[in-house]
Amino acid sequence: MSRKHTVLLVDDDPQLIRLVRANLESSEYRVLSATDGNLALGILEQEMPDLVVLDIMLPGMDGYALCQRVREISSVPIIMLTAKVEDADKVKGLKLGADDYVTKPFNVQELLARIEAVLRRAGASAEPNAPRVFTRGEVSVDLLRRRVTVSGREVPLTLTEYKLLSELVTNAGRIMMHKELLTRVWGLEYQDESEYLRAYIRHLRQKIEPDPHQPKYILSKPGIGYLFVGQLPD
Repeated sequence: MSRKHTVLLVDDDPQLIRLVRANLESSEYRVLSATDGNLALGILEQEMPDLVVLDIMLPGMDGYALCQRVREISSVPIIMLTAKVEDADKVKGLKLGADDYVTKPFNVQELLARIEAVLRRAGASAEPNAPRVFTRGEVSVDLLRRRVTVSGREVPLTLTEYKLLSELVTNAGRIMMHKELLTRVWGLEYQDESEYLRAYIRHLRQKIEPDPHQPKYILSKPGIGYLFVGQLPD
């Protein structure tokens, strides 16, 4: 890494914080920590970390509520730590704007790999041959400035939402298979994690579609993948 990335670790388990901090610092990360949601929000506003690792089971404000609060003020990547293994719990975090999750107990090397993957996505630039600005109907995507507008109004997207949208619009008119999108946006190790894709397609539709329940821009091809329309009907 050309500079030290700053990771904010939010967990009320001091032993876990010490373990993860030691491993992150040995991998050249700068580590900040908080044991509750209010402290984490204060650190986030002051320090602007590159990534947040967030435990769901926190005293007071739980991780879901904190994730939602963070998303109101920042698009910083979030990895959630969860002792719950039900798909519904994982999907809930993704719906609230988390970029990834790791289930406890976890191997620290696995967490490091997830952190590296998310930061890699954060630093990825638009494809070199892509047009500078993509416009379809009321939706406009500036691929150099990473700015999305709908009807002239800027729409804030998280890192993962933007990365997914950029993949769709730079391939407009072509059906992109589920595994292709998962690999390009999340990485090869995520190609079977279909709930990620469903959750983030839902996020994008809610933000850019006139009617998310009857989309006209991002279309589903059941059993195959998704398509950003090549042209709109007259």
